[in-house]
Amino acid sequence: MQSKNDPRERRRLGSTLSDATLTDGRGAEAIDYRPMAMMPDVKVLKIGGQSIMDRGRKALLPILDEVVAAKDTHKLLLCCGGGTRARHIYAVASDLEMPTGILAALGGYVPRQNARMLQMLLAKHGGLFMMHDDFEKLPLYFRLGCIPVMTGMPPFGYWEKPARGGRIPEHRTDSGVFLTAEVLGAKRAIFVKDEDGLFTDDPKKNPKAEHIPRVTAKELLARDLPDLVVERVVLEYLGRSRSCTEIQIVNGLVPGMLTRALAGEDVGTLITRD
Repeated sequence: MQSKNDPRERRRLGSTLSDATLTDGRGAEAIDYRPMAMMPDVKVLKIGGQSIMDRGRKALLPILDEVVAAKDTHKLLLCCGGGTRARHIYAVASDLEMPTGILAALGGYVPRQNARMLQMLLAKHGGLFMMHDDFEKLPLYFRLGCIPVMTGMPPFGYWEKPARGGRIPEHRTDSGVFLTAEVLGAKRAIFVKDEDGLFTDDPKKNPKAEHIPRVTAKELLARDLPDLVVERVVLEYLGRSRSCTEIQIVNGLVPGMLTRALAGEDVGTLITRD
C-alpha cells in the first residue's frame, strides 16, 4: 500500500474538464475558448470540380495563370472539388445500397485525382501535392515558395456522419475547404466556380434569377432556396465558426475576378457569419 507521500503515487491535475462528462456541453461552455489562429494569412481556395475542372484547359489554365501571378504576394492553399465523376460514383454506390461512409470514402478519390492534375500543371511553379497527414508541413512548404494542392474532401471517409436524407455524404469538398480555413485561422475561404456567386435560383436554368451580393448564413438558411451555391452544412458551420467568418464565391471564368478576390475585394457573393 502506497503512502500519501509516495513519489510513485499518481497525481491529479485539476482542470475545468477533469470531472466533466464531455457529453452535456456544460464543461466545454465553462472554458474561455479563444482558438489560436495558426496561419491567418493563408488564402484558402477551392477550385470547383464540375464548374471548373470538368471544363478542361479553356476554363482552368487562365485561373492557374492568376494563381501563379499571385503566389509571391499571397500564401495560397488550393483545394479541389470532385465534379461529375464524383457524382457518378455516388449514383452507382447508392444504387448498390452502400452506406454513407462507403460513399464518402469512394467519393474522396476523385478530388484527389483532380488535385494531382493541378499539382502537375503547377509543378514548374512550385505546385506540390499534399495529403491530409502532411497538413502540419504547410509552414515549411510556404517558406520554400511552394503552392500546396490538396483534396477538398474532409478526411472523414468511412466515419462520415449518416446523411439526414438519402445516402449522399453531407460533408463533401465545400465543407472540407471551410474546415481547412477554420483550423488555419483564415478569415475567409474563396470558392472559385463558374457563376457570379449566389442567386435566388439556378441561373443556368432560370435567367430571371437575381444575384445576391451579400447575405448572412442565418438569412440564407431561412430563405430555404431551391439551389444553394455551397453545401448546406457549410452554412450551419459558418453560423458557429470562430475564425473563418466569411466565404466568398467568385466566377473564375471572368478574367481577373480571382485576383480581385485575393486582393480583398468583395466581388461575387459574400456569405458572412453575422
